[in-house]
Amino acid sequence: MLLYALAAVFLTTSWIAGNVTALSVTFSVTGVLMLLLGASIHHLTVVDGGSHLVVRFGPLPLFRRRVPYDDVREVEWRRTTLLDGWGIHLSLRGGWVWNIWGFDCVVLRLKRGTLRVGTDDPDGLVAFLEERIADSSMAGAAGPNA
Repeated sequence: MLLYALAAVFLTTSWIAGNVTALSVTFSVTGVLMLLLGASIHHLTVVDGGSHLVVRFGPLPLFRRRVPYDDVREVEWRRTTLLDGWGIHLSLRGGWVWNIWGFDCVVLRLKRGTLRVGTDDPDGLVAFLEERIADSSMAGAAGPNA
């Protein structure tokens, strides 16, 4: 919402500064960029992509990540801290944070690295991921000729 508010401020300032062309264009472009960025991180969606977990911001899907279930070693319910913040960034505790609001998250320990995914249903996401990881490991244990 902050990005939408900034977009409104920049676009209004652009309209007010209409006589000063360079200033008007700068504020207009900045306002439009804030609108696009706001639309690209308005909500966070976590869905099953078949063989991988898809984490994406939207409704304008500029930021997305696919995590193959084979790469997930462990999942657990945790809480992020105020220092972890929100958005997409490296955490001070190591690994990536993908969160839009709140502090509930699911920590995915991957083959290489850690991913903290914010969610309003951490128990449901942990249960789902544990099931998919078990299915993925059983399929791998059965071998390619199974």
